[in-house]
Amino acid sequence: MGNSALKAHLETAQKTGVFQLTGKGLTEFPEDLQKLTSNLRTIDLSNNKIELLPPLIGKFSLLKSLALNNNKLTALPEELCKLKKLETLHLNGNHLRQLPAAFGQLSALKTLSLSGNQLRTVPTQLCGLRHLDVVDLSKNQIQNVPDTVGELQAIELNLNQNQISQISVQISHCPRLKVLRLEENCLELSMLPQSILSDSQISLLAVEGNLFEIKKLRELEGYDKYMERFTATKKKFA
Repeated sequence: MGNSALKAHLETAQKTGVFQLTGKGLTEFPEDLQKLTSNLRTIDLSNNKIELLPPLIGKFSLLKSLALNNNKLTALPEELCKLKKLETLHLNGNHLRQLPAAFGQLSALKTLSLSGNQLRTVPTQLCGLRHLDVVDLSKNQIQNVPDTVGELQAIELNLNQNQISQISVQISHCPRLKVLRLEENCLELSMLPQSILSDSQISLLAVEGNLFEIKKLRELEGYDKYMERFTATKKKFA
């Protein structure tokens, strides 16, 4: 892409606070963006070929939304965790295996999408995020859901299309979790904690495509309690 085109994008971004450059085959984060560290609220560089997010990302102090879907990122810089106003982070379709240690410092984060990466576990850093609403970890390589998940503040957790065969009972202690998606995993019915049904806030449990028939789920103790929550929520949204 020519410099003049980039220049035009930068001038627009300076006025609008939005920089969007998708599907242009970019191999690196545009360095010229550092001129706009105090302007930008939104950056969308999805559908490119970016392999590295430079440390200068930490300087965009007003950034609320960052999208880098379908790039070639294998890691994220610790500096990303300095973005105290970041509310939305979309990183679907990359090659990420883990999150930076300080990820829990993204205190304003509400929406996190990491679908289609190479995560092997639910990152413990997510448990420190107090305003998290939606977490999408679908299409990764997650095999189990650890005890720390009980501290997760999310309202919706999407774990579809992983390799999950074990889930900690602690998941039923998530204070705000209403929607839990576990479709197309490797769960036996005996590995699904019954407390999810009998003793949690979860009002939508999606478990199709595991190693048991859905009708068997209906025979479990606590299913009636779950259905009460499910029906109450449905009425609220109807």
